[in-house]
Amino acid sequence: MAMSCKEGKLGHSNSSNSMDNGKYVRYTPEQVEALERLYHECPKPSSLRRQQLIRECPILSNIEPKQIKVWFQNRRCREKQRKEASRLQAVNRKLTAMNKLLMEENDRLQKQVSQLVYENGYFRQHTQNSTLATKDTSCESVVTSGQHQLTSQHPPRDASPAGLLSIAEETLAEFLSKATGTAVEWVQMPGMKPGPDSIGIVAISHGCPGVAARACGLVGLEPTRVAEILKDWPSWFRDCRAVDVLNVLPTANGGTIELLYMQLYAPTTLAPARDFWLLRYTSVLEDGSLVVCQRSLKNTQNGPSMPPVQHFVRAEMLPSGYLIRPCEGGGSIIRIVDHMDLEPWSVPEVLRPLYESSTMLAQKTTMAALRQLRQIAQEVSQSNVSSGWGRRPAALRALSQRLSRGFNEALNGFNDEGWSVMGNDGIDDVTILVNSSPEKLMGLNLTFTNGFSAVSSAVLCARASMLLQNVPPAVLLRFLREHRSEWADNSIDAYSAAAVKAGPCSLPGSRVGSFGGQVILPLANTIEHEEFLEVIKLEGIGHCPEDSMMPRDIFFLQLCSGVDENAVGTCAELIFAPIDASFADDAPLLPSGFRIIPLDSGKEASSPNRTLDLASSLEIGSAGNRTSNDLSAASGCTRSVMTIAFEFAFESHMQEHVASMARQYVRSIISSVQRVALALSPSNLSSHAGLRTPLGTPEAQTLARWICHSYRCYLGVELLKLNNEGGESTLKSLWHHSDAIMCCSLKALPVFTFANQAGLDMLETTLVALQDITLEKIFDDHGRKTLCSEFPQIMQQGFACLQGGICLSSMGRPVSYERAVAWKVMNEEENAHCICFMFVNWSFV
Repeated sequence: MAMSCKEGKLGHSNSSNSMDNGKYVRYTPEQVEALERLYHECPKPSSLRRQQLIRECPILSNIEPKQIKVWFQNRRCREKQRKEASRLQAVNRKLTAMNKLLMEENDRLQKQVSQLVYENGYFRQHTQNSTLATKDTSCESVVTSGQHQLTSQHPPRDASPAGLLSIAEETLAEFLSKATGTAVEWVQMPGMKPGPDSIGIVAISHGCPGVAARACGLVGLEPTRVAEILKDWPSWFRDCRAVDVLNVLPTANGGTIELLYMQLYAPTTLAPARDFWLLRYTSVLEDGSLVVCQRSLKNTQNGPSMPPVQHFVRAEMLPSGYLIRPCEGGGSIIRIVDHMDLEPWSVPEVLRPLYESSTMLAQKTTMAALRQLRQIAQEVSQSNVSSGWGRRPAALRALSQRLSRGFNEALNGFNDEGWSVMGNDGIDDVTILVNSSPEKLMGLNLTFTNGFSAVSSAVLCARASMLLQNVPPAVLLRFLREHRSEWADNSIDAYSAAAVKAGPCSLPGSRVGSFGGQVILPLANTIEHEEFLEVIKLEGIGHCPEDSMMPRDIFFLQLCSGVDENAVGTCAELIFAPIDASFADDAPLLPSGFRIIPLDSGKEASSPNRTLDLASSLEIGSAGNRTSNDLSAASGCTRSVMTIAFEFAFESHMQEHVASMARQYVRSIISSVQRVALALSPSNLSSHAGLRTPLGTPEAQTLARWICHSYRCYLGVELLKLNNEGGESTLKSLWHHSDAIMCCSLKALPVFTFANQAGLDMLETTLVALQDITLEKIFDDHGRKTLCSEFPQIMQQGFACLQGGICLSSMGRPVSYERAVAWKVMNEEENAHCICFMFVNWSFV
């Protein structure tokens, strides 16, 4: 097979004497093979590499280097067109499937409307006719018909295969009536907008017993693979502790009936864990759809029973499951229904909204299943792509699951995993548990040679829960993630990191010195960016074993989820574990962290794009005069419960000392979290003494006027285009300026004191936390050298223009900018107030 390429097609009109301009150059199969081989190695070779190719491949010697360049241009163009065509085909398939789902949903709603109209007419007629019949006859008729209906719907059953099949068929019928029928009134989940890029169509129940959620979506996996993934609950349902398959029975129609026992972790220390005794039925419908449905087995069904298990509350799963249909062109259309009664009576009243929220069920279970399917489908389609630090996505996903599972184990502290409760010190706010089981000490992998056994003989967990008021979980979690120094102790971080080393650990003393720098190194994130896996590097807070005076960096593997304020009913988590710098896949993990659960998810109405800093007071005028009640109402979630769990490895003879240290440390964290939550609470933004002055105040307007006046004096041009010189207009224009503008103090170690919205976005921070960022931290070595050389000019001449380069956000992400301008900001007495920087055309690399 030969390929041809018309010379000059891409603007190369000058050709050699051996080839006439405008004619086709035909390549032999051997030439094409050589070019393709190089293309896969390097799609865009340099001129030197192309000449080297001609020398290495004699079969290309009769082709001009310019022609080879044109061939590569055309090849890249074809590759780009192929990818775009593939993407458009995928979007088209998804839109077709979404259209089919919407048409089915429309049919279901029409049936529901017809049924409601019929029932309305029936009850109206029944009411009119009830006065014509005698009371005794009416009652007899109703009772008789009711008894007959019960007999027909619930035939006697037992634990025999025939009895289980009867329960399975009934479960299938009830599940299908929820998935495609009108058995449950579904309403669209708040905050969900269907579209080609959405996770699917998600709905929650309205007015039915228990809590229920339903989702419809398209995934790029075959039905059997989808069923295989969804049946493996522990792999995607983070709350699932274990699933035991106790019996499997084949059915005559080719399906299977399974008897399952499932345990769920408790999400907080204030509630017991749940368990389920289930029947699961897998079968294929006449139209080829694959169905997996399940329900709880109860004594009223005369089926097999499971005795209660200590420390677990038996919950009920009403008919639920998955309807999986093959999709034309590949992939599957899936409908998921989750319907549960989580027995809210068994938890304190303040926590009952958590167990009565269909929105919470949708986020934690229904949507989690869809996200897992989409994630695996993406990994399959990009099987040759590695993620962070050269690891496969599946390996990183396994690390995320290990972190989450380890945190849940510590938080629940089950006896069968080796946990036992220590006595308290007279105050029961913090619970201490100890685990000496070999499995725990070896970090879940017995083949890891540098496990905890080399330095420790037990693991201790300190856990506590607290109620938070009037602070959205996503905002508080972001602050804890970005500003570890506000709550963590560097000596205890160093002690935790030393536990994963093959060397002795010393008990940390009191908090001393300053914190080292925190750098966040991203590893992976899910498709919708609702979860992040990253490595936290804390610079210079540990000590080298060889030289105790030599500081070293320590590392934490960190899982962060629930940072989107607009996601209703989302649980926010920050889970981390110390790791060695080698970061082996089988490294032992001792997870610690925070979990913040909203308790008013059904009432949440988070304002979009809210930056939990002082930007809410930017709206000059009426917004600047908002009362605290208005701000509190706009904050969305008003109550949430935070659960804290911290694990420490220790030697047995130090148990009492480590327990005392852990207890005091968790109490100090609780105190820090309460202080931060108070500062972030919208009702306190205007009054809390520790915060910056709101932007709508005269002080902020004065600073904006100084910035613009100094820019005009030193550079001779206007910074802003204003119709008037009003302070409010100047401040508002400065805040919304497209370039990042930020001020830093004139101190030995300059820190930032102000930034506009673009500046906060570039630094990935808030006005509340801006003062924690020093000027030197945002520049790399080259940028710091350039700044040092230009600083005298800024102070003498009043300004300096800096060439484009790279700087860093507070999260450690590189940011490129086209150029930067620095100028001295003078106050009304002509004294230097601060230095202002403007980064032009910045973007994340």
